[in-house]
Amino acid sequence: MNNTKLEIDNSKGQKLRAYLELPANQKPNNYAVFAHCFTCSSSLNAVKNISRSLTTHGFAVLRFDFTGLGRSEGMFADSHFSANVEDLVSVNNYLKTHYKAPSLFVGHSLGGAAVLVAASKLENVKAVATIGAPSSVSHVKHLFSHGIDEVKQKGEVTVNIGGRPFKIDNAFVEDFDKTNLPQIVKNLRKPLLIMHAPFDAIVGVNNAQALYEYAHHPKSFISLDGADHLLSSDNDSIYVGDVIGSWVKRYFPFENNEILDIKGQQVVGYLNILENNFTTTIQTKKHSLVADEPEDVGGNNFGPSPYELLSASLIACTAMTLKMYAERKQWNLQEVFVYTNHSKKHSDDLNIETDTPKYLDFITKRIKLIGNLTQQQKERLIEIASKCPVHKTLSNGVVFKTEHIPD
Repeated sequence: MNNTKLEIDNSKGQKLRAYLELPANQKPNNYAVFAHCFTCSSSLNAVKNISRSLTTHGFAVLRFDFTGLGRSEGMFADSHFSANVEDLVSVNNYLKTHYKAPSLFVGHSLGGAAVLVAASKLENVKAVATIGAPSSVSHVKHLFSHGIDEVKQKGEVTVNIGGRPFKIDNAFVEDFDKTNLPQIVKNLRKPLLIMHAPFDAIVGVNNAQALYEYAHHPKSFISLDGADHLLSSDNDSIYVGDVIGSWVKRYFPFENNEILDIKGQQVVGYLNILENNFTTTIQTKKHSLVADEPEDVGGNNFGPSPYELLSASLIACTAMTLKMYAERKQWNLQEVFVYTNHSKKHSDDLNIETDTPKYLDFITKRIKLIGNLTQQQKERLIEIASKCPVHKTLSNGVVFKTEHIPD
């Protein structure tokens, strides 16, 4: 995932800090905008994880801090709901001018309500996904209800929200009652995905039910069973990003991925070391996947390890080769299970003569064949399993040529 820092002027001339996340090939098929939750910022782990997941589906994702939050300019009191919507419009227009108009809006909590309102104003937004969103904008007022009476008397007070102090004024409080979210959702008429945790203690799941009932088809609901409101678990936020990426493909035309400016190559991998630790995005012309290291060696375990991917290619090639051979022979092979294990073993232990005793890569391959097969047919298929192209490549040795590509 390639990360670019941006500063975007909002309608009041205040600079919003934003980050544009690009797919590994740096050539997105579509653009998305992510709106964070109330009093949060774009640096929340959940926001990063969802953005990373969406980039593996070919999206560029712009995540940004609303006015007065994170590293954006302005005061929190200026970050009332209408201002959040205006910030989204400013971000949308920036992308439209400098990159490409975003087609997907994603919003978390109050950010979910904001993307619904903004999407109703923007023709280029073709689909919307919300996560833990309220069904009315005024719902959020309970978070600072302890200060509402005081702000009416004094005009401006400091309230504690989520353990942090924020200054609010009358305009900030009153703005939450100005938006008729139910009516906006009824009139939206765009594909809508509503995601919500059934035991969300901050925004109850009844809000998701209400939003679903307001909306017209096409609309979808996904239960985030076991998740909390802030998606504190990485597994939950990664799941959210993957589901959104898969869901929205139904509404966008399919496009092949473009390989990263290296003509003639088959696969490209990208690792942002400062941002992603070991998590590496791998991309072919039509597919994306993620590789990682396990947690016990310092990775995040977001995908298979390199050696697991190596074994996976051997497994896939073996199973496919057996299928083709059995079909050609018209044998009754119905299912194939291939199990592999990779380790290092010393040549002496393997009774292999080498010029110098040494440790060798050792792969075991066990195969289970299901079907109405004779013993002779099974034995022949086991022989064929060692003749698949990837098996031959690994056993015959490979000649490598590594080159540096100039910047």
